[in-house]
Amino acid sequence: MPLLICAFSYVALATQSLPPIRQVIARHGLSARKSLGQHFLLDLNLTRKIVRAAQIGQGVTVLEIGAGPGGLTRALLESPAAKIIAVERDPRAIDALHELALVSGDTLEVVKGDALKLNVEEIIDHPTQIVANLPYNVGTRLLLRYLSTSKRFERMTLLFQKEVADRLAASPGSRAYGRLSVIVQWLCEVRVLFDIPAKAFIPEPQVVSSVVDLVPRDQPLATANKSSLELVTGAAFGQRRKMLRTSLKALHVDSRTLLNAAGVSPTARPEEISVSDFCSLSRALDSVVDWQTKD
Repeated sequence: MPLLICAFSYVALATQSLPPIRQVIARHGLSARKSLGQHFLLDLNLTRKIVRAAQIGQGVTVLEIGAGPGGLTRALLESPAAKIIAVERDPRAIDALHELALVSGDTLEVVKGDALKLNVEEIIDHPTQIVANLPYNVGTRLLLRYLSTSKRFERMTLLFQKEVADRLAASPGSRAYGRLSVIVQWLCEVRVLFDIPAKAFIPEPQVVSSVVDLVPRDQPLATANKSSLELVTGAAFGQRRKMLRTSLKALHVDSRTLLNAAGVSPTARPEEISVSDFCSLSRALDSVVDWQTKD
């Protein structure tokens, strides 16, 4: 333990001696690119707050997606993480991240690649957490991808647009509650921790951002087949203003039979029923489809 603390102190001191991140951006010509969904977070007080919220323990591997010039990476290097894997596709940012890697000893590994194409299961160790300011344009796609990996993450502490964060954590009855809420809450415990104002980023986005804490469940909230759950939620929220007896007709089964089997009111609207209710509907769909196939 003393050796680990000593190594951590060395890396923390080394990163604090680096030039300000704004100088790094200027030197590498790192103007943010809209095509890459880039909004750089430079305030070390905020990045440290995010890292504290991530509750990173000793010996953990941290995966950072879209590391950019290394603003959040610097704060991660001050954490007790045993290893940090920073994934970035922008070659200009790769050069800046390599400067961080030089002072981090063996703590920081820089991986050049498109996060949407990268097989994270090939590069992560366990236990592993994700801490990232995800690119706005692919944030939810990445989240759903990581939830479907066979190698589970212990925790994900992620930045999203506030509107997306609200949808992730929304409860039944709220306007934000929808398909994304159901799928993510089926697999995770979700909390919105705090907001980050637009002025904290370069360039400033048009929206406020939020930090979201996602802890994967040991088992899904209720039994359900993922593809069936996606079909049911897609049909229901595809016509969210209509009663389920109408919207679920898009599944090409008798909607009343489906709803009765699941114990859900035919006159309910999708935003009124719980994640567990949607799981019941998905199981009912499997039963009806299986019965029709055998018939």
